[in-house]
Amino acid sequence: MGPFFVVIPARFASTRLPGKPLSDIHGTPMVVRVAQQARLSNAADVVVAVDDPRVADVLDEFGVPWTMTRVDHTSGSDRVMEVVTRRGWARDDVVVNVQGDEPLIPPVVINQVADLLSTSTAAVATLCEPIIDRAQVFDPNVVKVVRSQGGRALYFSRAPIPWNRDDFESMRGGELPRSAWWRHIGIYGYRVSALTRFCQLRPAPTEAIESLEQLRLLHNDIDIIVAPAAAEVPGGIDTPADLARVRSHLGQTKA
Repeated sequence: MGPFFVVIPARFASTRLPGKPLSDIHGTPMVVRVAQQARLSNAADVVVAVDDPRVADVLDEFGVPWTMTRVDHTSGSDRVMEVVTRRGWARDDVVVNVQGDEPLIPPVVINQVADLLSTSTAAVATLCEPIIDRAQVFDPNVVKVVRSQGGRALYFSRAPIPWNRDDFESMRGGELPRSAWWRHIGIYGYRVSALTRFCQLRPAPTEAIESLEQLRLLHNDIDIIVAPAAAEVPGGIDTPADLARVRSHLGQTKA
């Protein structure tokens, strides 16, 4: 695996959790914990893409590099692209987009996403994990992915894909067969050239319907390689309940 960079988009505004990047987790702001996890990977550099001076000030206190980005970006990918441009990274460089609300992200999966691009002809890489809870299949907040035999993404959806025509109606809760349904994990590795092209493309019709920006790549025939995650990736923090869950998990880990 060659050198790669990590960018962590950290948007200050959040409707469900105001000031989310600075949410306190046992004395450490959430975005700092994400950066600390990313620094345990093999990344050559880890940069937080911020849009608010309050976040930048806190990152300075913890010695975490940051780049101030525009406040009007419509997606985290656009924010990552601005950092790439400001840092002058080359077209063939690999950048991993680590979500700023994933304080439990295992460093091994960051390495894995970058490594996928060195062993594949695809220009974009991401991860997935098996869904065994039937409720998650029908949860629109759990994004499902269907892959080809070679690991290329065929489609991402909030809908329960693939649809089990004969058995879904008769199933009542419980676990599902492993490896039939896959949850998409929102970490991406890009070659800079692919990220540049992505940010120049218009939103795709399917992207608008599903509210999933990765569908823009598939709509424009840009391959995405998807591999099962090398380690379990806990869910990110979107709500106060999620924050309480992560605090509890880390508290138990320390005990």
